[in-house]
Amino acid sequence: MEYNKLISVSGFSELFELVSSKTDGAIVRSLENGSTKFVPSRVHQFSHLESIEVYTSDENVNLIEVFKSMNASTRAVPSEKDNKAIKAYFEQVYPQMDFERVYSSDMKKMIRWFNAIKKHSIELKLTES
Repeated sequence: MEYNKLISVSGFSELFELVSSKTDGAIVRSLENGSTKFVPSRVHQFSHLESIEVYTSDENVNLIEVFKSMNASTRAVPSEKDNKAIKAYFEQVYPQMDFERVYSSDMKKMIRWFNAIKKHSIELKLTES
């Protein structure tokens, strides 16, 4: 599985692999349990992880840059339940993040997604343009 095939689907907390796209939705495979299903675009929105950017104090950065910093860090990734620990973690791992515009719910998603990527040994690599 490749990083460029990973998508987030609104209404679901997990990550999916894009299997196929159709005019009225997409066929996706859950990273969590491997199940495949059709997700209609009339009900859900899709976001490729490659296209997600994170607010910083300077220029916005691609989400993969935050993941790479998390991967390089020696600090343990905190539980998703402790907001203070999550913010303290990101202040250490990616201090240039704009904590006024990046909400705790966004940071929780980043942790959840990062754990799924690590669990499935997905290489953090953007598609060549």
